[in-house]
Amino acid sequence: MSSESDTADEAVRGTCDDASICKRFAVSVGYWKDPYMQYFVRQAKERKAPEINRGYYARVQGVSQLLCAFLKKTECNCQIIKLGAGLDTTFWRLKDENLLPKKYFEVDFPAIVSRKLHNIKSKPPLSKPIMETHNGDSLLIDAYSLDSARYSILGADLRNLKDMEEKLKKVGMDPQLPTLLVAECVLVYMSPEKSASLLKWAGDTFPTAMFVNYEQVNMADRFGQIMIENLQRRQCNLAGVEACQSLQSQMDRLLSNGWEAADAWDMIRVYSSLPQNDVARIEKLEFLDERELLEQLLLHYCISWGTKDSLHLGLAEITF
Repeated sequence: MSSESDTADEAVRGTCDDASICKRFAVSVGYWKDPYMQYFVRQAKERKAPEINRGYYARVQGVSQLLCAFLKKTECNCQIIKLGAGLDTTFWRLKDENLLPKKYFEVDFPAIVSRKLHNIKSKPPLSKPIMETHNGDSLLIDAYSLDSARYSILGADLRNLKDMEEKLKKVGMDPQLPTLLVAECVLVYMSPEKSASLLKWAGDTFPTAMFVNYEQVNMADRFGQIMIENLQRRQCNLAGVEACQSLQSQMDRLLSNGWEAADAWDMIRVYSSLPQNDVARIEKLEFLDERELLEQLLLHYCISWGTKDSLHLGLAEITF
């Protein structure tokens, strides 16, 4: 790896902190409940704009709706693989709701995994739920991985599929089990060839599966160009932006890599299909000066998802 690509990877790892700090702030204002975020990230020093908070609210609620629909269809007899998981807290929240899949896997850069493990080991509210769901001998834990009965976290590079697959198999990934793969703002940082390989690997490996992807869309217009330039200034290159040209290009990427059915909604549509009583509640939390900026932001992010359904569970019916 060249030092240039090291710098790029470092910038991508930095986006993990940005997202976590934004989520922590939105939670502190009351957009959604997440008692675990505080153990991973400090409170933001400055307020985040209401548009940003609502954008994260739409993202968290939107992904969560598809995830819960998948758990319902499979009656939790499934596994979840969170790709580029960052400081995500979904495992703990699912445990609280009694909605854990058979096993929950997370994969991210080793540097991020080692930070996450440090927090888990040093904070009982994080480690206790893992112990409570663990039946068996002592936990397997080293600098870059943890494996327990229901939760596993691995340091791996999503661009090196052979290595990632070996590590997942070692901690009990079962290709025959219905599998939900989730990637949030992950594929866009990989070259189109690498993200296509990842989607194809997932499609080839799991006969019954759903892939949920949250990231940018409509990037060809002026607003999209400005977003790209802002990130480039921080050394953050959106290597996979060509798959983010439109909702159609997002769906095509899934369909051309082995997924049977695919759909994609921009976040304006997702936001307007979330439970409206809760949307009304969060819209009272902060005054929004200009609705236009929020709509521009929501228009430039989307959730796309693909399904394969050899067990005929009705996965293609899942929607908002």
